[in-house]
Amino acid sequence: MSRYTAAAEAGMKGITFPAWQGHHYVTLAELLAQLGDFGRGLRWRVECDETWDLTAELERRSAGDGMDTPTLLALTAPGVQLIDAEACGFAGDTLVVVLTEVDSSFWNVRAADERVLGELRHHYPGTRAL
Repeated sequence: MSRYTAAAEAGMKGITFPAWQGHHYVTLAELLAQLGDFGRGLRWRVECDETWDLTAELERRSAGDGMDTPTLLALTAPGVQLIDAEACGFAGDTLVVVLTEVDSSFWNVRAADERVLGELRHHYPGTRAL
């Protein structure tokens, strides 16, 4: 669990779904796009278990206030696949969404707003509650 999420996740609902939807891999950039208006004004902090140039850059930009959604999208689009990574979205100082990529096999999503989870349930088959 991320250093950012330990206390805040307790009050959030969550879902999990396969990262592979048929032959299509759901990327972090795709999930960010699915957040729509909810994700626009958030600041993001990302932690990755895997270390390479991009993950080092994501973690560098996560320092302090983190990065805005367009920056995170630019770094991860169009098809970056991360392994064991967690992106935490903040509205001000409040954690409102956690996107966890588990071994490139599943996405675990926790959100303070259940409408976000409902939209993802509708869009991704095989979704289950956490």
